[in-house]
Amino acid sequence: MHKYLQVVYVFAICCFGAASASAQADKRIVQAEQYFAKGDYYTAAKLYEQYLAPSSKQIEQAYFPINPKKRKSASGSGAGKGVTKNDILYRKAESYRLANYMNEAIAAYKEAGEKEPSKYNQAWYWKAVCERALGKYADAEESISKYQSNTAGNDPYKTAAENELASIRFIRMQQSRPDTVMFTLKPVILQGTDKGSFAPAQVSGNQFIVTSTEVDTTAAAGVNPNRNRLFQTTYNSGSFDAGEELMIEGADAATQQGAAAVTADGNHLFFTQWTKANNQTKAAVYHATKTANGWGNVQAVTTINKEGYSSKQPAVTADGKYIFFSSNMPGGQGGFDIWYAPLNADGTAGTPVNAGAGVNTEADEQSPFYHNSSSTLVFSSNGRLGMGGFDLYMSKGAVGNWSAVENAGHPVNSSRDDLYFFAPEGAPLLTKAIFSSDRGSDCCLQNYTVTKAPKKEKLTGVVRDLTDNNPVPDAEVTLKDATGKTWKQTTDASGRYTFDLEGNGPYTLNITKKHYKEKTASSQIETTDDKDWAVDILKNKDELIEKRVILRPETIVTVYFDFDKHNIKPDAALTLDSVYNVLTQFPGATLQVSGYTDMLGSEEYNKILADKRAKACKQYLVSKGIDSNRISIESFGECCPLELEMIDGKDNPAGRAKNRRGLMNVVMPKEEE
Repeated sequence: MHKYLQVVYVFAICCFGAASASAQADKRIVQAEQYFAKGDYYTAAKLYEQYLAPSSKQIEQAYFPINPKKRKSASGSGAGKGVTKNDILYRKAESYRLANYMNEAIAAYKEAGEKEPSKYNQAWYWKAVCERALGKYADAEESISKYQSNTAGNDPYKTAAENELASIRFIRMQQSRPDTVMFTLKPVILQGTDKGSFAPAQVSGNQFIVTSTEVDTTAAAGVNPNRNRLFQTTYNSGSFDAGEELMIEGADAATQQGAAAVTADGNHLFFTQWTKANNQTKAAVYHATKTANGWGNVQAVTTINKEGYSSKQPAVTADGKYIFFSSNMPGGQGGFDIWYAPLNADGTAGTPVNAGAGVNTEADEQSPFYHNSSSTLVFSSNGRLGMGGFDLYMSKGAVGNWSAVENAGHPVNSSRDDLYFFAPEGAPLLTKAIFSSDRGSDCCLQNYTVTKAPKKEKLTGVVRDLTDNNPVPDAEVTLKDATGKTWKQTTDASGRYTFDLEGNGPYTLNITKKHYKEKTASSQIETTDDKDWAVDILKNKDELIEKRVILRPETIVTVYFDFDKHNIKPDAALTLDSVYNVLTQFPGATLQVSGYTDMLGSEEYNKILADKRAKACKQYLVSKGIDSNRISIESFGECCPLELEMIDGKDNPAGRAKNRRGLMNVVMPKEEE
């Protein structure tokens, strides 16, 4: 992308040749130049058109809001002899382009370029700019080809034309992105007006201040009666309610006003006031305080405004610590830059700091906005590769530490101008955001909402054996969300599990497998792979599970239970008493108790019964005075039978009786072994 180039032309205001000289024609050109210098390009274009086609209808002044963005005109006002009708035709094309009437500009550029290809070869370049803005990319490439075929090596538009081709390639790449289907854009209408609104600034909740246009009925003749003003409104169901002009006592009623910001406490208002004369715009940031009747005590912010330069478009961070703004003051990278300054509780601002070369370019950076929740600076620029005009860009970080700048991409950006971004705090950046664009208008910036559907998320991880760190296959992993909803998976041969996250975090994982201790843990995301446009892969930390200790009958004491019972029988009590004696004799010894069942009954029921048998043994010893912390229990259910329960297809009751057991292993401390 590039800055609009500036070329100065000289126009005659006295005569244009013997055949066309007339007082009426001279007056129209003089008036056209005056309107052009004031930034009323549409009226200027119509006056040029009347001179070129005297039979056309009497000019009616345009009633539309003036975009508050910096417009680089391709020519300046002037006077002199030798000006031809084709010079005026080219001037008309420039006026229509700067007024955003691209179709009219294209026709005029084409005619001027065809009539004098050697003098107005650059008309093909500007024709391409207008065609790109309308989405006519093939036509734009053809126009640039015509320009390049006749350009000289030192032509001032040569680099700009190459940049324009790069923009078209970038546009096509952006439009082919598959994730554009995740975005929803809708215009946000300011009810009660057809003049559009832009630069939304949140006051609190759904209360906003926007910039729009009011018609000054007392404006002097020859002066555009449209005035940009601040309006207070309510955001309601995707549109702004009919706005009421914001009353700021002490503000200069003769200037343009807009691009406001309000501090979180609602006590301080910052806004831009600007004037335009002789094709030069002068802007400054002002501060007002809350009063009983609205806003008052207006003062220029002296630390931000520099004599002879412009500062504009203030934005206050949600935490009230900084004020961001755009300025062409010295100390920047060129053109308008993004600056910031510390903000005090009384509304005064400290010394401004340039956001640096990582953010700013030699061209123009404007309309900054900082989103505290995502630590993201959003701003507009026409100095980077983009889709055309001003694009919105993003940079993560904080003051003094910005990450690489990224284009917000299509469809947030368009081939027109996209500026003035706002997003509510406490939510992802592209959730119910509002920004301004002239993509859907012949003349004006308009607010749009943009919502990006959240990407799908997958939680993946690996279950490993605590002893050797090897993956554990066939483990059952149960995922539970904050509402209690659960999903189940079984680990694959590599111990991996993957869940499509459909619930609400935080999440917990429960892992079970035979011969392993059950484990419950909260998910802990180590990395996120967000390369895929539709799905983010969240890598959970490896979950380590511990094998149960299976006691061997030759090294343990065994007690037996009746069928479907867990009470301690007299003979079992005698065995437990002997275990009690050992534990009493060796205070440092501990006991491991395992409960088992026969194969009758369901696996789930047997696990519960085995647990009861192990606990019964433990409770018997605790009741005799053994500290419960010295006794650990494991419940194996029908696992690991010692005897066959079926022999030759017949039931073996004796075998079943030996499998209904409790195993106890006394673990001696090393010094007592």
